[in-house]
Amino acid sequence: MDMANFKDLGLAAVLAFAAIGSGLGAGVAGMAAIGAWKKSFAQNKPASFMMVAFVGAPLTQTIYGMILMNKMSELVLKGAYVWSIGIFCGIAIGVSALFQGKAAAVACDALGETGKGFGNYIVVLGIIETVALFVMAFSMGILGKLAG
Repeated sequence: MDMANFKDLGLAAVLAFAAIGSGLGAGVAGMAAIGAWKKSFAQNKPASFMMVAFVGAPLTQTIYGMILMNKMSELVLKGAYVWSIGIFCGIAIGVSALFQGKAAAVACDALGETGKGFGNYIVVLGIIETVALFVMAFSMGILGKLAG
């Protein structure tokens, strides 16, 4: 079997794992937002549209995976295999998205119940997002050294 057939494995992995995490995270947060809205509607209270920000928060990790994939592709075109970077960094970015979605779900519940704390909740989601940003930034540094 020719290993060149798998040269793009790292590229696919980083995007796929990041996107899987984003999908799972947004799905969990979305279910919580719908539940909070249902509760508001049942009580004839206004439903906070701001929960959409919580639901969408995990989607940015897919963008980080794409940015990393594009940087990795430069090395792949030069004949390098970057499987480990793609697999492990993609998983790390995806896990960040998943747990950001779980935190966003709790934020939806809390905001729906109290109507307060939006800024605090966004800060927590931003801290969780920082993990994915660190993974992307540090990986870009490694890729830059490998390319140079």
